[in-house]
Amino acid sequence: MAENTDVIVVGGGYAGVMAANRLTRRDGVTVTLINPRPAFVERIRLHQLVGGSDDAVVDYQRILAGGVGLVVDTVTRIDTSERRVTLASGGTLGYDYLIYAVGSGSADPSVPGAAEHAYPISILEEARRLRPVVDAAPASAAVTVVGAGSTGLETASELAELGRKVTLVCGKVLGPYLHPRARRSVAERLTTLGVTVIEGPGATVTGVTRDAVQLADGRELRSGVTIWTAGFGVPDLAARSGLSTDALGRLLTDETLTSVDDARVVAAGDSAAPSNLPVRMSCQSAVQLGPQAAETVLSRIAGKQPADFNVGFFGQCISLGRRAGIVQYAKKDDTVTGVSYLGGGSMAMLKEAVCKSTIWQMAQEARRPGSLNLWFKDRQRQELRRAKAGEAPTVTGRRA
Repeated sequence: MAENTDVIVVGGGYAGVMAANRLTRRDGVTVTLINPRPAFVERIRLHQLVGGSDDAVVDYQRILAGGVGLVVDTVTRIDTSERRVTLASGGTLGYDYLIYAVGSGSADPSVPGAAEHAYPISILEEARRLRPVVDAAPASAAVTVVGAGSTGLETASELAELGRKVTLVCGKVLGPYLHPRARRSVAERLTTLGVTVIEGPGATVTGVTRDAVQLADGRELRSGVTIWTAGFGVPDLAARSGLSTDALGRLLTDETLTSVDDARVVAAGDSAAPSNLPVRMSCQSAVQLGPQAAETVLSRIAGKQPADFNVGFFGQCISLGRRAGIVQYAKKDDTVTGVSYLGGGSMAMLKEAVCKSTIWQMAQEARRPGSLNLWFKDRQRQELRRAKAGEAPTVTGRRA
C-alpha cells in the first residue's frame, strides 16, 4: 500500500492557494491549508473595499481544489524537529512537508503617532476598520494618504473620485516604481481628480496626530483621516520558529524555494527570500511562486531533484479610480521601461480584467492542477546571484 504524505500549507493568500491546488495533482498527498480567515482576500481590491465598490473577498469554494482541507486557524509555531505546527486554538497538526506562504501585511510604522492615529490598509481587517471611518467623516474632511506606491496611488484616486478632499504625501517621489513618463501621466490624472500631491526632500512624514500630519520640512497638514500605505512587513512566524530569515523576516531559501535550514520546509510568496534575493512582493510573483513551491515538494516526494524557480514580471497595472488606470511595462527582471499606457475606461477595464484573471487562474488550477506552467524567466537573476555570492551566508547541516 502506497504511503500517504501530509503537506501543510500555512497561509491562504495568492501563493498559498496556488500551492495547495497544485499539490493535489499527485495521488497519496493529503493537503491541509491553514488560514486565519474562512474566505480568500483579494488584496489587490482592498482600496475598493474602502471606497465601497467591492468587498474584496472570494469564497474558497470557487478557487480551492476539492481535495484540499481548509483549517480556519492561525499557526503560532512551527516545530521542525517534530514536524508539527501549533495552532492559536491550542491544537497541533503534523506534517511531512510544509509550505510557508504567510504573505505580508503593513509594516510597523516607526513614525511617532502613526500606529495610534493612522489607518493602515494592507490586510482585510484594516480595510474593514477604515471603511466606516471614511464613511463617517464629513464630506469636507481632509483625507491624507501617506505613501505613493501602487496602494497609495489607488487609494488616493479611489477616494478622490468619490469627491473626497485628498492629499497624497509621497516622500521623495511620486510612484517610485514608475518610469518618469508614466509618473508625469499619473500626476496629471491625480490633478484632474483634485488630489494634492506633496513630494520632494521635505515630504517625509515625521509625526502623526489625531488631526494632523507633520512633515520633515516643518509643514503640518490638517487631516481628518490619515491612511498609511508606506511599506510592507511579514509575520515573524519563521523567526519565532527558529528558522533563518532575512532582515525583513522573510524565510531564507535556496533557488528551489527550500528553507536553508530544513528540506521539509518550502516557501512561496511575499514571505520567501530565495538566495537572500527576494522578488518584489506582489500578487504577480505570488501566483508564480505558489505552484513552483508545490512542484519542489512533489519532486522531493518522488525522489527527484527540484528545479530552480523562475519568476518574471510584465510591470504594474494601477487603477486610478473606477474610470481610469495606467499600465507600466517592465522587463522580466522588473526594470521599468519607458512604455506605459494611461487611459480612461479602457485602462480601468484592463485593471478589472487583471483582477478577475487572477481569480480565474486559481480556479483553473483547482479544476486542473498542473495546467498553469508558463513561468516568465528573469535571465538577469543568475548574474545577481553571482555578484552577491561573496556576501551569501554559509549554511551547514540542512535537516533532511
